[in-house]
Amino acid sequence: MGGLWVAAVLFAFVLLLLLIFVLQNGQRAEVSFLGAHGHLPVGVALLLAAVFGILLVALPGTARIVQLRMPQRGPGARSGPGPHSRTATGTDRATPPRTYREDR
Repeated sequence: MGGLWVAAVLFAFVLLLLLIFVLQNGQRAEVSFLGAHGHLPVGVALLLAAVFGILLVALPGTARIVQLRMPQRGPGARSGPGPHSRTATGTDRATPPRTYREDR
């Protein structure tokens, strides 16, 4: 619970800093994005640009993590370490079959 409390306090502090940033940068600026035009306060426009930048990095990174966690399929892919698995050095190791007594 202590870690959760510290995280909540830090999150509130960051939100306070963001609120101060937006309030101090209230001048209007013309913004154009993908054919849309509008006027936003400079602070809001910069925060939106930061969020879009984070998403630009996070989405492909998340897709790559999901791809790496998916089980491999196709020729040569194994579902687990079978009777012939590779050691850390890359050499083949023959694992003897398990008996019923060893499984208990």
